[in-house]
Amino acid sequence: MNRRVRDKTSSHESRVTSHAPPGRLEGRIVASYGRRYLVELEDSSTLECVTRGKRGALACGDRVRVVRSARGQGVIESLLPRETLLYRSYRARQKLIAANVTQVVIVVAPVPTFHEDLVDRCLVAAEAGGIAALLALNKTDLPQAAAAARALTPYRDLGYRMVAFSAKSDPGPLLPHLKRRTSVLVGQSGMGKSTIINALVPEAAVRVAEISAALDSGRQTTTHARLFHLDADTDIIDSPGMQEFGLDHLDIAELAEAFVEFRPRLGSCRFNDCRHLAEPGCAMAAACADGKILKRRLASYRALAEEAVRRSRKRWK
Repeated sequence: MNRRVRDKTSSHESRVTSHAPPGRLEGRIVASYGRRYLVELEDSSTLECVTRGKRGALACGDRVRVVRSARGQGVIESLLPRETLLYRSYRARQKLIAANVTQVVIVVAPVPTFHEDLVDRCLVAAEAGGIAALLALNKTDLPQAAAAARALTPYRDLGYRMVAFSAKSDPGPLLPHLKRRTSVLVGQSGMGKSTIINALVPEAAVRVAEISAALDSGRQTTTHARLFHLDADTDIIDSPGMQEFGLDHLDIAELAEAFVEFRPRLGSCRFNDCRHLAEPGCAMAAACADGKILKRRLASYRALAEEAVRRSRKRWK
């Protein structure tokens, strides 16, 4: 298990046994609205649940232990250990996106124009969480698709997998990349994540309406993550669109480790505490000068690192 995930779940693990005690059920959160959750139990039925007391935040995909109340609802009593956790953070506030996923699918499209900075941040979050990443170029039926594909070439050169398709006409090319995985779709608003879900899960609209009714949210747009089954071994989570992806939970060392092109060069700088900003003898700067690290990627890292420096200074004031 990733160290960061272990740290965040250790407070719960002491209360967890290998089997649910009598009267208690185990399941997985498949939708949430505020502090209300829809939990899919081991027999595939669902139970509307609430939390008791000041329990830590829960995410779609979390495995939990619940007890059924006299009203027929459920109360979440404990969180089972997480294998992975994808989340963003800003000024000590965390926004959990999904738990126990094996793949982050970063959905981009030619229109509206996607932001490379946001793609970088999503990749950093996936790398830091120990989760595989896939770049999914949607809307390939648009004339701007070729330019969008070229913009993604540097990521492919770094070793990231990429798939191109049109969810409206044929989402088929995406399917092999989802098989036998639990994937979460992330990306800017307007990239077509919900269109992908509707194409892959024909009953998704009905399912969303049922979830909204069960949780009494009155909303059918994607404002919270929801999990759908493609088959017995394949799950997909649709998450709300985002315009920013805070990474305040990562320090400079963790940020550098999350840039895959930095890894072979870490420890090669003149100074052991090099932050790869403006220090002399920086191996990353030298690699950039030689064309081995893209200027845009180094600038992206430095923007994140400078944010981390500012946060650190504020804490010490």
